[in-house]
Amino acid sequence: LLFQILGAVILGFGIWILADKTSFIAVLQMSSPSLKAGAYILIGVGALTMLMGFLGCLGAVNEIRCLLGLYFTCLMIILLTQIAAALVIYFQKETLKVELSDIVVDLIEDYDPSNEDKRNLQDAWDYVQTQIACCGWTGAKEWENNEILRNKSNTEYPCSCSNRSKDLVEGRGFCLLDDPVNGTATYADWPVHEQGCMDGVEQWLKDNLGVILGVCTGVAVIELLGMILSISLCKNIHSEDYTKVPKS
Repeated sequence: LLFQILGAVILGFGIWILADKTSFIAVLQMSSPSLKAGAYILIGVGALTMLMGFLGCLGAVNEIRCLLGLYFTCLMIILLTQIAAALVIYFQKETLKVELSDIVVDLIEDYDPSNEDKRNLQDAWDYVQTQIACCGWTGAKEWENNEILRNKSNTEYPCSCSNRSKDLVEGRGFCLLDDPVNGTATYADWPVHEQGCMDGVEQWLKDNLGVILGVCTGVAVIELLGMILSISLCKNIHSEDYTKVPKS
């Protein structure tokens, strides 16, 4: 039962990544094929874990060695896969950081409120900037590279970056700058947050690192206990000695 619950949690997490349209996960999911593939992998692992939980229970109740052996093998594969994924993320974190930066910078440069095809992606980024109270990836200056703002001499700015509550009512698109100097402006003239979203995201990860590590460690410990119990049960199951059965 415990492993079926664990599988349901993993399955639900994968579905959440695919279904989430209003957070930073949505920006990554819609921009990075690797994260979308990872979500499908989580769904597969969750479904497999639920199936293995059922087979493990069946094998334990009916003392079927092959099912317990299959249960042990699948748990070991899942655990090794998780360890490998964690190592890849750890050793490739700088590469992943660069990839993430490129995704967000391209999104900012191509941001167009009238583009309905990218509406969900752009709304997700607006949500991130509003919730974290940040602007751009490393700062508001990146928004100067946006084609629409350049054509308007930067006399407008992204509403979701604004530090004024009246602009956040709209929450998306561009807001008109009050009294631009000589009809032109720079990002320094915008009433926006100075912090880049990269710092905000990193701070969120630091604040929640203990929870994330705790959950991952808990999942690994449960899987390891399942492997130990399954192999112990498998060893304790004795084959029937049919030579001692009386002949009719």
